Amino acid sequence: MRLSQRLLEGRKSFTQSPFWSSSQPVWGSVMPDREEIGNDFEGYIRDAYASNGIVFACMLARQTLFSETRFAWQPRRNGRPGPLFSNSELSILERPWPNGTTGELLTRMIQDADLSGNFFATTADDTGRLGKAATGPGRRIVRMRPDWVNIVLGSRSGNLHDLDTKPIAYRYKPPPHAGKDSEPVLLLPDEVVHFSPLPDPSARFRGMSWLTPVLREIKADKAASRHKLKFFEQGATISTVVSLDKDVTPASFESFVAKMREQTEGVDMAYKTLYLGGGADVTLNGANMQQMDFKSTQGAGETRIASAAGMHPVIVGLSEGLQGSSLNAGNFDAAIRLTADKTLRPLWRGAAASLEALMKRPGEDSALWYDDRDIAFLRDDSTDVAAIQANQATTARQLTDAGFTPESVVEFLETGDLRTLKHSGLYSVQLQAPGTLTPPAPKE
Repeated sequence: MRLSQRLLEGRKSFTQSPFWSSSQPVWGSVMPDREEIGNDFEGYIRDAYASNGIVFACMLARQTLFSETRFAWQPRRNGRPGPLFSNSELSILERPWPNGTTGELLTRMIQDADLSGNFFATTADDTGRLGKAATGPGRRIVRMRPDWVNIVLGSRSGNLHDLDTKPIAYRYKPPPHAGKDSEPVLLLPDEVVHFSPLPDPSARFRGMSWLTPVLREIKADKAASRHKLKFFEQGATISTVVSLDKDVTPASFESFVAKMREQTEGVDMAYKTLYLGGGADVTLNGANMQQMDFKSTQGAGETRIASAAGMHPVIVGLSEGLQGSSLNAGNFDAAIRLTADKTLRPLWRGAAASLEALMKRPGEDSALWYDDRDIAFLRDDSTDVAAIQANQATTARQLTDAGFTPESVVEFLETGDLRTLKHSGLYSVQLQAPGTLTPPAPKE
């Protein structure tokens, strides 16, 4: 039996209960021969991304900044990175699909990674071929929805808990559409982009959403928002207690309650004068938003959500980041540097490494890398780079004047290894003996 038939037949399906309504651990379990995405993808979209302003703001900040980079090839020389260069192979990243851009590709990558922990993609052409077979006209990158992808695992011994276990295929199986079942697609690992920036500790090859550790904060923030809305809907008071005379009949009581609600509940009825009769007594249990102190309650939760996203509250624009010394120039620059170094650059490195699966490298010593030189968000880093380059230029001038060859000086500045410096045998006039007309021969 062929490998693809053996992988596709005789396999049991596994589904988890909806994530947001399940009391089970959110990352689920590992199947014997494959790894499922460990959460409810639709639940994350519906109940976090699309319905919580803080989650949306954090993901928007990640998407906006992550999508700013470009890609280029970077050679390696003696273990050190060389200058970036481009070739025609990169065109599929510049136009990943018709009318698509690098920024749109990166936005899709980080969006899927944020919501499911994983982004999967392969290539297709106009003839219907996929993966490495897609070499015809219209070759493009196609996204594989993460909750429709299984990572199929294999081991020589047959025990998938052994150390030699590795991914042997990616199985893409969308649900039935319009009453028609879709055929599963099996792709080899070198045909699939798998971007998983945050590893799932319960699995060996899949990623985990950064939303997972802060689900309680998200639910608490949503509950607080509903509580605030309810505050305004109830006439901008926390609670109103109305007591009536003990002799009031049940029918009169029901009539009074209905009339009271009609004339007092809702935002439009707030602050109106309340007239009561028949011995009714009103007591307000809390009267204003200051007593409820929602700002500090929600602000702390917002900061924890932003921290899980790897975004500084100043960058996202959260309330706790927009006060006090946080907006000072030095502190704001530090927040930018922290976000870039801790979050963005590791994400870009991972994206470059995963996208390389679709590319043909120009040489064994070259790798796909990101180019962040024109990103406005990092302009302060550019100032630092310019200062470093100025110092390097001064060093290069001094070493060249001292007689070292320009080529060895450049290599020294790239590697920092003094042993790479080679002397030309020529010295400055200050080192020449008086009356010397020709420089001495270089020493062997």
